[in-house]
Amino acid sequence: MNGFSDEEFDSEYLVNLPEDKVLHKLGIKQFFNGTRASIMNGTDFLQCRANDIKQLDSNIKRSGDSVIVTKQKRLYLIGINRPEKRNAINDETAALLNDAFDKFENDDEAYAAVLFGKGGNFCSGYDLSHVAKGNFYGITSNQGPIGPLRRLLKKPVVASISGYAVAGGFEMALWCDLRVVEETAVMGFFNRRFGLPLLNGSTARLPQLIGLSRALDLILTGRPVHAKEALEMGIASRITACGTGLGNAINLANSLCKFPQESLRTDRLSAYRSTYDMHSLDEALKLEFENASK
Repeated sequence: MNGFSDEEFDSEYLVNLPEDKVLHKLGIKQFFNGTRASIMNGTDFLQCRANDIKQLDSNIKRSGDSVIVTKQKRLYLIGINRPEKRNAINDETAALLNDAFDKFENDDEAYAAVLFGKGGNFCSGYDLSHVAKGNFYGITSNQGPIGPLRRLLKKPVVASISGYAVAGGFEMALWCDLRVVEETAVMGFFNRRFGLPLLNGSTARLPQLIGLSRALDLILTGRPVHAKEALEMGIASRITACGTGLGNAINLANSLCKFPQESLRTDRLSAYRSTYDMHSLDEALKLEFENASK
């Protein structure tokens, strides 16, 4: 029987549960045959082959091969499934992510979402091989190249960050409300190395999150940021052992679902408004898009 019992789902059961066990309980089986990925099972690192990942069971709602949507009680689990590309986003995947979050927003029975990457990495940003083939729509579109990052959802999203969360993948992590970061994860604006601008709101979000000086350090240098520093900066909300990020993220998101939702959402929106001032945020996002499109 797939899925968690109410007793398991409402307890600390998930906190130290390895990712492969979490996915198995949700009915997502992994068949490793290809790209290497590091995960933690208990205290031992395992070198895995993570290419051919298949979704089984009727409780898995497939939005297409590259995005998996699973609903567990009040939670949506939205997974990026392009492990052979380190979960880089092409136009198709971006559209599927938009669709998945639209469904989450419009589902009155859903209170929170967890965003994660399959196969050991969160997301490596926009798929540059897609650009090399002459596909520029995602970069120049107002919709954004990697999903719904130019919009503010009305419900909280928790990111489960493992492996690489770089370039647009780092921007995607910053878009989420809370970030559970595995201790071996690496973040950073690696797009700096390729001369690509930030396109997904990070020039507006990151300075407010960690301060202008620290934000400029990361934006201008494109250097890697590891979990401990991310926690000290205020980027990471929690640090967890390698391989246990998804369980911890689900546990955190589930804890949000237990509160009265109207006041939670009102306070969340007030925090965003007081931090950014919505008109200024809209202008900042518009300016970022206009500058990046030149």
